[in-house]
Amino acid sequence: MIYPWLEPIWQQIDRYWQQQPHSWLLYGQPGIGKRAFAEHLAQALLCESLQAGHQPCGHCPSCHLFNQHSHPDFLPVSPEETDSTGNERKQAVIKVETVRKVLDFAHLSAHRGGRRVALIYPAESMNVQAANALLKILEEPPLGMVFILVSHHKDRLLPTIKSRCRQVGLLKPDHNQALAFVQQQYGEEATNLLAFHGGAPLFDNENNHNQLRDELLSLLVKPRLLALLDYAAVFDKQKLALATFLDWFGKWLLDMILAQQNMPVMYYPAMQQTLVQI
Repeated sequence: MIYPWLEPIWQQIDRYWQQQPHSWLLYGQPGIGKRAFAEHLAQALLCESLQAGHQPCGHCPSCHLFNQHSHPDFLPVSPEETDSTGNERKQAVIKVETVRKVLDFAHLSAHRGGRRVALIYPAESMNVQAANALLKILEEPPLGMVFILVSHHKDRLLPTIKSRCRQVGLLKPDHNQALAFVQQQYGEEATNLLAFHGGAPLFDNENNHNQLRDELLSLLVKPRLLALLDYAAVFDKQKLALATFLDWFGKWLLDMILAQQNMPVMYYPAMQQTLVQI
């Protein structure tokens, strides 16, 4: 599927459909629909009966297999986000062993007689060995093989990988479009949630995370050492990544700087007056 704010990007791809690269790099901030866009592109590349605008038909044998997540010529590659206990602290990395499976896949014959497509998401999660292994095949890709790399932070990719891909930037929707989308799901919470996620309308709204974040903000308004230590213990029991805490705290600090300069805050609009007072 393609979200409405990304349709202009698809129209550009449609215009140059006959000039397909062997490697794509789709990049943009998290929460704007890059993966869904990449999967739509992959389905279109594999579709056996393309519709107007090079849209996948959704009915051919290839589309049926794709929608059932069982297409033999499509290989999605992602790191494991958590372990079996749901521990968010486990580092999400695509290792060289995984990329070697991609290389093996790339040299197979297509089951449906068309293209083969590998989707790597997020591409920056490849470690150095994995990135170097992928680079070798990007330099001399097998006939009929297409790579789609999706990245939240393309600056973390090797320059040599980026140079071998057609780079397509995906933009977030404007504020009104994003707010209307989020309001359909979260109602009155939409404004604050959209602000916290930097204007990106696609996110998981986990209540336990929201509660922990609200507790942190209360402590930052009136810091007390013992209360902070108690909070640290509670946060630790949730097995959340330190990066999660740093994200919440970093956004608070940025809003503090903005408030100090008498500017509207970005991430915690409900705390505007409190931040100004602090």
